[in-house]
Amino acid sequence: MAGDADTASFSGFGPGALAWFEGLAEDNSREYWAATKEAWQAEIRTPLDALLGELATGWGGEVRMFRQNRDVRFSRDKSPLKTTTYGVATRPGSAAPLYVAISADGLVAATGYHELARDQLERYRAAVLDDAGGAELEAAVEAAEEAGLELGPPALKGTPRGVPRDHPRADLLRFTSMVVFGRAPDAALEGRVALDFARRVAADAAPVTGWLDARVGASRVSPGERPPRGRPRR
Repeated sequence: MAGDADTASFSGFGPGALAWFEGLAEDNSREYWAATKEAWQAEIRTPLDALLGELATGWGGEVRMFRQNRDVRFSRDKSPLKTTTYGVATRPGSAAPLYVAISADGLVAATGYHELARDQLERYRAAVLDDAGGAELEAAVEAAEEAGLELGPPALKGTPRGVPRDHPRADLLRFTSMVVFGRAPDAALEGRVALDFARRVAADAAPVTGWLDARVGASRVSPGERPPRGRPRR
């Protein structure tokens, strides 16, 4: 699904972008949304859509923007709005889209495989347990971190069932997602700096995403056929 800014070029976020999120933190209500929606659209959503659109066009991919409204039907928190505005740009030939988000904390870009499906997790663990594959991922993660990126936190406190806790790659085996991300400096909201930052994150993360695409790949099971994942071992 393409974004709203298929032909628009990115020129930066609005001067009131962060102030909008700061106001939301104080008043997450439908009244705040009604009073400020036009400003959010002009200063935050449209620029982000344009940023992702430029990336996707360069890669031959597509843009998906996510709704600002929260689904509160099954949540105790009835706040109507998300505190982050975000979207993704896909890349043909890769199952790792680039995610870009803006919030009161600034701009973040991330990429990788989020919430591995059961078949992906099996391939991921087999590749990490393989000496050559595991060494390649260790080197890829190290390269991304040396470039200034961070690795998302692991889901498991211990190793998967059947894997010794002292396994040399125990840390990597604790992950059920493999995502690397970068936090932009405040100046990234001005002009086209954010676009350069997002491109740099995608490039610096390439060792990790390349490993994932080569060793894991997209899920081969349709979402409707995937059995619910059991509770992870802690």
